[in-house]
Amino acid sequence: MNENKILVTGATGYVGGRLVPRLLAEGYRVKAVGRSMAKLKGRPWSSHPNLELARADVHDPESIRNAMKDCSIAFYLVHSMNPEHKDFVASDRRAAGIFKVAANGSRLKRIIYLGGLGGDKPYASMHLKSREEVGRILQSSHVPTTIFRSAHILGSGSASFEILRYMAERLPIMIVPKEVIDTKIQPICIRNVLNYLQFCVKKEETIGRVFDIGGPDVITYRQLFEIYAEVLGIKPPVFIDPPLRMKKIGKSFGFSIAELVLPMPRSISRPLLEGSSIEVIAQDNTIHEIIPQDLINCREAIRRAVQKDSQKIVETKWTDAGEIKPPEWIQKGDAQYAGGTLLGGGFRIILDAGPENVWPVISQIGGKNGWYYGDFLWRVRGWMDSIAGGVGLRRGRRHPEELCVGDALDFWRVLYVAPPNRLILLAEMKLPGEAIMDFKISNMANGVDLSLSTRFRPRGLYGILYWYVLLPFHDLLFGGMLRKIAHRVEREIIAGPKKYKPGPISY
Repeated sequence: MNENKILVTGATGYVGGRLVPRLLAEGYRVKAVGRSMAKLKGRPWSSHPNLELARADVHDPESIRNAMKDCSIAFYLVHSMNPEHKDFVASDRRAAGIFKVAANGSRLKRIIYLGGLGGDKPYASMHLKSREEVGRILQSSHVPTTIFRSAHILGSGSASFEILRYMAERLPIMIVPKEVIDTKIQPICIRNVLNYLQFCVKKEETIGRVFDIGGPDVITYRQLFEIYAEVLGIKPPVFIDPPLRMKKIGKSFGFSIAELVLPMPRSISRPLLEGSSIEVIAQDNTIHEIIPQDLINCREAIRRAVQKDSQKIVETKWTDAGEIKPPEWIQKGDAQYAGGTLLGGGFRIILDAGPENVWPVISQIGGKNGWYYGDFLWRVRGWMDSIAGGVGLRRGRRHPEELCVGDALDFWRVLYVAPPNRLILLAEMKLPGEAIMDFKISNMANGVDLSLSTRFRPRGLYGILYWYVLLPFHDLLFGGMLRKIAHRVEREIIAGPKKYKPGPISY
């Protein structure tokens, strides 16, 4: 057994994806665990000689037991608060229980868990209570557990930062009760969080203990919005305190308005917003003596996050978490569809160009770059999805030019990417069925054949009706998108766009 092998669960998530390369840089042997091997292999650190990749699911006891076998330390960095789990509290409870049982039968010497502050208070939100409960479950194992209870994490791509940014930039006036907007909090920069997690491995005095971690500033939400506005040079929002009789209604109304502009679905934004009335302040600063470091204040944390966004340096994003679930009818190497209703349509165009000319335009689609044609229709579809409780278009993309398997791309997720020839996107919007979008670039004697197709497996009669109602819009969009792509490539169109019927998909 290698005493230095460290298991990192949630290795493709926001924190885990940044912790793994740090541990590798320290010389540790790391086993990075995720539910999708394709996502793990798509990370820039996936080929490191001291790294082992393992597919495991915290809801699958056998896979977790196998992942733990040769590890001495385990980081528990998973969370079920996403659209996949309707009851994230029950899901997190079950996952922690499975992890606990597996740890009891393993050779682990310690567990390190990143939870949240405020869950031990009587009126805490379900989100905060759940994080506290997971910590207690892990502590009840036979393996000593170190718990870091974190305040709001500020960093490029973090959920807390995205909420702050979208509300500050899109809601000039907010209806928020004074007792909420003036709640005291102690945000912490992602760099400080990662330092605590990284260096606690070396500190035996942290074993089996609970630590509160926060930044140097204890401020209110109002002050946090003002700091953000100052950093960006914009006007801070105006906060309206609803009358006493309308406090409850005003709070609910304010949350509903916020959810319309936030880049995450209601299943994520609502639990986070509901926890905003709870003070989140570190009560014990012992960790400062054990792992001393320069704590980054809110202004500097926001400045760094904004700068990283502008410089296109976003290592991980809150959207990274989540399982890729390829439809059963799209399996690698399976060229024939086994049966059932599978609908499809597409357009193709022949360009006087090479794949290396076309791929950069394909790989930059979505996010701030838009979808090249019919952006109004895309926005309407995104708005409808948000209203229905879906992810909408506001998630954007992690990087404006690079794509990795598992990346969120508006209301799609990257299922497969093979530069400079193939990009397959899996739909994550609310649909009466399953859908993919497929960009394919094929070499020809006189140029390239660029095809854009979609395949849809309807769920019942409503799904079939949905497909045929939207078919005219698909025809309009796909042909227009190919023409716009050709224009951006700045190469001559030899033939097309021409409609065609795509066959079974394989990749």
